[in-house]
Amino acid sequence: MPLFALTYDVVPDFKDRRMPFREAHLQRVREAHDRGVLLLAGAVGDPPDAALLVFRSDSAAAVEEFARADPYVREGLVVSWRARPWNVVVGAELMPPKAL
Repeated sequence: MPLFALTYDVVPDFKDRRMPFREAHLQRVREAHDRGVLLLAGAVGDPPDAALLVFRSDSAAAVEEFARADPYVREGLVVSWRARPWNVVVGAELMPPKAL
């Protein structure tokens, strides 16, 4: 199944401004992860100025739907976002487990 990278560019002072919406955001992230759709997610930078979420999905539509419903996006903490196919060439997701 294809992978997609969802990237967020966030507002200045995101680390502090996200707090009122953080639990709702994390709930959506955990639910998507529990369903096996979201593989990895996290803030980028120190202090964070972006975020990266990696999805496994048949199409970008589900990833875009996730972004539109994300409390961080809805509340204006994300200034721009982009969902793009990610063509991984090296990594555990593409390789079978090694035989012992």
